[in-house]
Amino acid sequence: MFDYVIVGGGSASCVLAARLSEVESASVLLIEAGPRDTDRYIHMPVGFFKMTSGPLIWGYQSAPLRHANDRRTVYPQARVLGGGSSINAEIYTRGCPEDYDGWASTHGCDGWGWSDLKRYFLKSEGNSRLGGLEHGIDGPLAVSDLQSPNRVSLAYVQGCMELGMPFNGDFNSGRQEGAGLYQTTIRDGRRCSAAVGYLKPVMSRPNLTVRTGVTVNRIIVENGRAKGVEVVAGGLAERIEASSEVIVTAGAVGSPKLLLLSGIGPAPHLTDVGVPVVHDLPGVGENFHDHFSTDVTWVLNGPHSYDKYKKAHWKIWAGMQYAMFRSGPVASNIVEAGAFWWSDRSEKTPDLQFHFLAGAGVEEGVGTVPGGNGATCNSYQVRPRSRGSVRLRSSNPADEPLIDPNSFAEPYDLDRHIDGIKVTQEVGHTGAMRKFVSAEHFPGPLVKSRADYEACARAHARSSYHPVGACRMGRDDMAVVDNSLRVHGIDHLRICDSSIMPEVVSSNTNAPTIAIAEKAADMIRANR
Repeated sequence: MFDYVIVGGGSASCVLAARLSEVESASVLLIEAGPRDTDRYIHMPVGFFKMTSGPLIWGYQSAPLRHANDRRTVYPQARVLGGGSSINAEIYTRGCPEDYDGWASTHGCDGWGWSDLKRYFLKSEGNSRLGGLEHGIDGPLAVSDLQSPNRVSLAYVQGCMELGMPFNGDFNSGRQEGAGLYQTTIRDGRRCSAAVGYLKPVMSRPNLTVRTGVTVNRIIVENGRAKGVEVVAGGLAERIEASSEVIVTAGAVGSPKLLLLSGIGPAPHLTDVGVPVVHDLPGVGENFHDHFSTDVTWVLNGPHSYDKYKKAHWKIWAGMQYAMFRSGPVASNIVEAGAFWWSDRSEKTPDLQFHFLAGAGVEEGVGTVPGGNGATCNSYQVRPRSRGSVRLRSSNPADEPLIDPNSFAEPYDLDRHIDGIKVTQEVGHTGAMRKFVSAEHFPGPLVKSRADYEACARAHARSSYHPVGACRMGRDDMAVVDNSLRVHGIDHLRICDSSIMPEVVSSNTNAPTIAIAEKAADMIRANR
């Protein structure tokens, strides 16, 4: 028996394990289905390109997307200690203060406005350049500038400025609009995941146990109280009890899946798949949404991007530079530059985000370019209106869930998505970019009409790895957790990850997930 059983080993899990184990009298168990974060590519910043496929993800695909040609798209979800922070592109953004104020004002999430969460962002952050009132400098999560950004990344920023976007040297200052270089969760040329920043320094604590390679099949609920979890380790079933709380941190897909497998969710769906109903909670699995992006790729007029390091002799050179100095291409996250801008000027804050990659064919499902030297930029609307679901395929825990973000169900989302593609293309035509770009490879010059752009988006849009919402926080009948992240109707059970977000933030989601966990840790400790 443990006081706290944390299900999942992702970003939020690592924060909670570190913070709760600070209480010497509390015993904490963290359970992760995947392996420890020993893969060398995790810790090399450039290794991101290896992480959107392979053994450290669950291998999920979306359900057929009804508004995107019934395609099934790749849906990478981490299966390794550190979760998304071990496999993501290491970009550190928080979103706009207005995002969190909207959680409080629109969804009744009192205590989750910007003034409430800001101190947790600062508490988590260890920024090597910025400080003052907007940034933390001593937190466990290292945040830094890239050492030597690629020259095409700099040209992208200049191209955005040619179009009228201001330069923004700090996307987390409270003013998001503009173009610039992203700060990253990198320290001394190595990835600083939540596992590295939070968990590794405290692994020797006698009251903290971390088990990897262990799958949780269900939460054990007796008389309306979460008593523990049923796990499978080495092919054997095992019951682990929690005297204080079970805390589910299995991610935007894994958390709703686990609740459903445990009989907590909409009764009609549970009955359909043969799971006994423990607690009829209709919001579990609903409100699922994600940032969906389309990639524009360019052919470069020379070996200017990181693509040149795909050749053996350049790869050896880059490896030597990294081994000796922790610098060079291997110390880059590839996704170096970006921007936030408007497609709909009636919005108070920018509604488009852009990620520029100094290379092509970096991510699973995104192709290379003729000649092998390319660059990529993806864009998405940051506040999608479409809502989907996460449901069970069957009562078998080993079966892949049905993941349906239902993207483009709302025509407004498709309109703004197309605006993002067009802005990206305009940047490619600027003088700064023409120094390096010989041609636009995709979508290319044949995409001209509105119908062409719509067909392009429906055929090629994909997840940008920011799923949220399927266990959302709130006070209405479709909310899953209350403002203390306790599951409605079940005692001693909380959820703490991006699935509790009522709406996705207008940026990347890892930093907000870590801040959520910092706040949750304080709430849980206050209950002891």
